[in-house]
Amino acid sequence: MTQRKGPTGEPGAGSTGEAQTPPRPPRARRPTIGDVAALAQVSKATVSFVVNDRPGVSPQARRRVRAAMDDLGWQPNAGARALSTRRWQTLGLVIRRPPELLSTDPFFPQFVAGIETGLAPLGYALVLQVVPDAESERRAYERLAGDGRVDGVFLTDLRVDDPRPTLVTELDIPALIVGPPQEGSGVPSIGVDDGSGIRQAVRHLRSLGHRRIGHVCGAEGYVHTESRRIAWSEALAEAGLPDLPPAKADFTGASGAQATHRLLDRDDPPTAIVYANDLMAIAGITAATSRGLRVPEDLSVVGFDDIPLADCISPPLTTARQDVPAWGHAAARTLVALTEGKDFQPVELPPVQFIVRASTAPPPA
Repeated sequence: MTQRKGPTGEPGAGSTGEAQTPPRPPRARRPTIGDVAALAQVSKATVSFVVNDRPGVSPQARRRVRAAMDDLGWQPNAGARALSTRRWQTLGLVIRRPPELLSTDPFFPQFVAGIETGLAPLGYALVLQVVPDAESERRAYERLAGDGRVDGVFLTDLRVDDPRPTLVTELDIPALIVGPPQEGSGVPSIGVDDGSGIRQAVRHLRSLGHRRIGHVCGAEGYVHTESRRIAWSEALAEAGLPDLPPAKADFTGASGAQATHRLLDRDDPPTAIVYANDLMAIAGITAATSRGLRVPEDLSVVGFDDIPLADCISPPLTTARQDVPAWGHAAARTLVALTEGKDFQPVELPPVQFIVRASTAPPPA
């Protein structure tokens, strides 16, 4: 069969000499706010009012707009929405802790996980910053407020005479304290009485017959360190027991082991020790056994937090349990409500539970 040729002698458009590239189908156009308005039979301004949850739109029109958004699969642009609402749907968390402490403390991973479970269904995100010192911490809050890229901030790990509640008030940024309330600060707070776990520990040990009950503190200057130390001291006084000097530590395993050795080197060493967290308690068990002591036959040990490892060690650790993910979830929902201009509503958090395991027993005869 003879090929038809064009004027230049090449095969013409209708020839079968070479496969032709089929034209690309037109790219599907993304729906716009105008498409939503047209389908719902309202103006674009009305769609914007519905998206930003503003008053002035009838319930029937709201339903039509929502239905049109669902039918078209349209979502508002986050940047444009932030400009119109002055909200970025982002919350900030600044953590000031030494890296060696942050990397070993199981509290914050659980707390952040709880925050994320609270924020994700609401379409909010978390901005996390880790800083080394007070000056860096102050600048971090100033940047978050100055850039306007977060709607509110969490205040955790409160310290004695902490300047942050005053700082966020001056920066005019919504904030929520996760911990005991700070009198006169004006910043709302949610938290539990973690001192109750220490008091339960002392009562438990006293019921077993212990009279010399020591305490290994957490890092100095933190409100929860002081509240646990005070709870231990008050519980000893309530039980009529001698108030031994507490051993200072910093929540790390190494410091917990060192503090344990200092207590056991006393002329009148304790027969039981209450630790400010589980990590130091586990290190304390290792320190005691390295001296030839048996836990719990020669020394009873109580931790705090009930980390996942607490019931896996030998012996399983008696401890006070906090539902940290529930804290994070409740804190996230509460702070979102505050950023949206709602009144603060006190939150009932799960109380501290005292968990008795095999690391406590009556003192040696």
